[in-house]
Parts: sequence; structure tokens; C-alpha cells
Amino acid sequence: MFSVDQKVVYPGHGVAVIERIVEKSIGGCPTRFFELKFLSKDMTILVPVDNAPSVGLRELSSSDVVQRVLAMLSKSGEGVQSEAALANWNKRNKDYQGKIRKGDLKEICEIYRDLKQIENFKELSFGEKNLLAQTEALLVEEIAQASNISDDRAIEILRTHVAPISRARAGMSREIQK
Repeated sequence: MFSVDQKVVYPGHGVAVIERIVEKSIGGCPTRFFELKFLSKDMTILVPVDNAPSVGLRELSSSDVVQRVLAMLSKSGEGVQSEAALANWNKRNKDYQGKIRKGDLKEICEIYRDLKQIENFKELSFGEKNLLAQTEALLVEEIAQASNISDDRAIEILRTHVAPISRARAGMSREIQK
């Protein structure tokens, strides 16, 4: 499944390296753990080897997957087109948090895209801004690691892919208001 020195993604926290496999006694039973050291934060966690799939630990995305995800940014989101969708932050936030906990790169990209589109209709709330920053950080970290580029370059690529939508949506939003 996973091996020492492999880069993996832990949902909601980002990319980590498996430093080592540790064995500890839990309730008298020997249990093996992956020791994960995160690249972007000073944090190390232990994940039981047997529970790795259930907590969402996954391999780093391939560059092909990253390219497909970036291509998604140029498509409009379906969930944010109506005023009702814009108004119901609590429901959207609950859905978004569930997607982040799953750790799927495509779903995190959808959240980022949706929030960037909503940003063109109204000013984002404090919670929306935090969620946008969180999803951007998760995307940038994985894009940078999967593509072997710097975080700054990954931010530039990410924002370039979303920018054409933002300008188009902003223009449409201004037209609607006239």
C-alpha cells in the first residue's frame, strides 16, 4: 500500500511524508502506525496502517490528474448559479466540510471554483474567505508536489486557470445588475 519516504495526502491537512512505520502496543495488541510528517506545517501524526484507507489517506495525485482538475476550473460550477444557492451558506459549508474531510482533489477543486464564482456575485463572508484560503492551500500544496514545482508557481497556475471564469462571471454579474 504505502511505504516509507512516500508522499501521501491526509484529508484536510495536505501533503505529508511517511517518515517511518512504528509499532506500538494498544490495549495489549501490537499495532502498526504510519508516522506522517507534514510538509507545510510543523506537525507529525500517527495513522494506524489498518485504518489508513478509512481515514482517507491516499497517494499524491499524478500530474495527469492535476491537469484534469485544473481543466475543471475553466468550467462553471452547477451549485452556485442561483441566488438561493448563494444565500444558504450553512448548507453549503456543511457540504464543503464533508468534501474536505474526504480529501478528494476533484471535490476540493470544485469548492475552490464555486467560492471563486460566488466571490463575483457578492463579498465573501469571513467563513467563506477562510474556506477559500484553506482549499487554495490544499490545492497549491498538492499541485506543487505532484508537478514538482514551487508553491508560488502552483498558485500562479491555479489562479490563472480560475481567472478567465472570474472575469467572465464578473462581467455577467454586472450585466445582470444593470
